[in-house]
Parts: sequence; structure tokens; C-alpha cells
Amino acid sequence: MKPAPISITRRLEFDAGHRIPNHDGQCKHLHGHRYAIELTLSGEIANHPGQADDGMVLDFADIKRLSNQYVVEPWDHAFLVAKEDQGLVDFLNSLPNHKTVVMEHVPTVENLAQAAFNILSPLFDKAFAGRLQLTAIRLYETPNCWADVHRP
Repeated sequence: MKPAPISITRRLEFDAGHRIPNHDGQCKHLHGHRYAIELTLSGEIANHPGQADDGMVLDFADIKRLSNQYVVEPWDHAFLVAKEDQGLVDFLNSLPNHKTVVMEHVPTVENLAQAAFNILSPLFDKAFAGRLQLTAIRLYETPNCWADVHRP
């Protein structure tokens, strides 16, 4: 019998600012969060006796490396702004050496989770030759509020 897939999860954290321009509450103002992102991958446990990955779905350091390179480091200590928020985009672009990430959509936790999934899913698929899949991302905006994205 073929072994059932195993899921593993790695958590990383970053700080970023944003605003929700059309919100009718406090989130319309410039503010920031300590985000936490949890990446869940599923695959089979490697059976490679004598090799570093024996008994693992994937080394947690590999999850960290790819996630940091393509999402965490670009977004950490950046201001995440919707391209439609043109006045703010122009203002942020006027600041010398400001770390601004212009997003396709309003930077709600839901849209950020989806963007992270869209960036990372094909990278994990390609990097590990289809041996595993990014199956879910959970992005915490606060300790009590988060969004989940699951592979269909």
C-alpha cells in the first residue's frame, strides 16, 4: 500500500504597513501589522537512507529559503499598497529609498494570502519536481484574525 501524504507547516513572520482605502472604519488609515504566514506542504516522506532528507517531506529550511526570497523579504518592512490607491502610490514613490510594494488588489489579509499562494505554489512545484505541493497558506494579520487559502 502506498503511504498517505504527510503535511508539514512552517511559520514565518514579517512586519508591513498597509491601508484599505475604501474601508469605513479604522483600516482606511495608514497602519501596520506583525504578520505571520504559515505554509503547509504535502507529500510523501523521502526514503533516502544515508541522505540529509531521509524521513522528511521537505527540510523546513527549504520552505524558509523559498518563502523568504519571494514573499517575506520583499514584503517585510514594506508598505503594501493597492495600485488603485494612486494618491498613496504617488506619495510613497516620492519618498527616497522607500520600500513600497504595489499590489494588484487592495492589501486585505485575504488578498495578501492569495497573492502569497499565487507566488509560492508554482515555485514549490517546480523546485521539487512535483514531489510535493503547497496545499495551504494561513496569513495572520493579527493574532486573532487570519485568512486561509487552500489548493483547490
